[in-house]
Amino acid sequence: MKRQTRTGIVLGLAGGLTMMGLGMSSWAKGGPNGAQPPQQQVQAKRPIDPAQLPDGDRIQIAILLDTSSSMDGLIEQAKSQLWRVVNEFATAKRQGKRPRLEIALYEYGKSSLPAGGGFIRQIVPFTRDLDRVSEELFALRTNGGEEYAGLVIQDATRDLAWSKDVADLKLVFIAGNEGFDQGPVAFREAIAGAKSRGIVINTIYCGSAEDGIAPLWREGASLAAGSYTTIDQNTKVATIATPYDAELARLSGELNKTYVGYGRHGADKKARQEKQDENAQAVGQAAAPERAVSKAGGGYDNGDWDIVDAQKGGKSVAELREEELPAEMKGMTLDQRKAFVAAKSAERDRIQKRIRELDGQRRQFIAAEQKKAPKGASTLDRAVNDMVHQNAEAVGYSFE
Repeated sequence: MKRQTRTGIVLGLAGGLTMMGLGMSSWAKGGPNGAQPPQQQVQAKRPIDPAQLPDGDRIQIAILLDTSSSMDGLIEQAKSQLWRVVNEFATAKRQGKRPRLEIALYEYGKSSLPAGGGFIRQIVPFTRDLDRVSEELFALRTNGGEEYAGLVIQDATRDLAWSKDVADLKLVFIAGNEGFDQGPVAFREAIAGAKSRGIVINTIYCGSAEDGIAPLWREGASLAAGSYTTIDQNTKVATIATPYDAELARLSGELNKTYVGYGRHGADKKARQEKQDENAQAVGQAAAPERAVSKAGGGYDNGDWDIVDAQKGGKSVAELREEELPAEMKGMTLDQRKAFVAAKSAERDRIQKRIRELDGQRRQFIAAEQKKAPKGASTLDRAVNDMVHQNAEAVGYSFE
């Protein structure tokens, strides 16, 4: 019989969340076997020849969230800590190069999702559009359902556009508090399929390590060369206010003024950017400054709608038709366009540099305050960041 508490969040490092879509579930027969789970945490160990590393390595993350009735606390943690997790990735380097971060988002376990699809929905495929990921997280709602860990791992493995490059880091993070062996697809079978593609599965059990359900979550990580941990999904994430938060929020708003939307969706996506600022401000003291820092990092790329980012990515303003231009650029000569975009780019660089400087001071302040207080309960962001370090350092990444 189902318990009242249900969970299942999969965070998977996958290459490029793109647009909203509904993944068709791949049903298969299977069931648990009698293998005994290991008793220790394990981490990925996949040595890679440095000669195989191309420019622009990717880190791919797939986030699969259980949206059944009892998962409100876990989803709130995901909303409030998204930008902190993104910022952790932004500090990663391998051989002096920063990777490209791509995120995908799923929900599963909600009774309003199609039963024929295993109560699973692919919300966003792999993308670098972090505002889209934030927007979809804030739109999630919960209700009761069936949580099938094996099936959602299998769907994410088969339906997402995972990189075929062995040098790219491909991770899944699945968290939950229901039986790991539920549903029509055996988790061992699903994990074997993921592992064959170089995807590392990390499991996060929402409950006590002594709980009888926990061992299979631990076994899942072991089979996938990933890591296992436990968290309290209902813990309110502790935040530390700093003297730099207000200025970071102000600079985040100033940064928005340097974005110049173009094309059919430019204005709408610029409005979405501002809305995600508001969402971050609403969910906790730390979320807004963390978002400001994300917007000042290389992982925040809006070249599909912002002229400044598009030009940095190789697109020329000369390519834009008059009807694609925003109101403030209509009627400009080509030289005037170039000067306008150059000025916006220079202003953005200046603001981003200042945000990064303040963030360094803010981090020092937080570190000092944390030493004064006892360590709190483990939360989603802490679990994911710890696992990211384990997985990434095992393949040659270092973190600032």
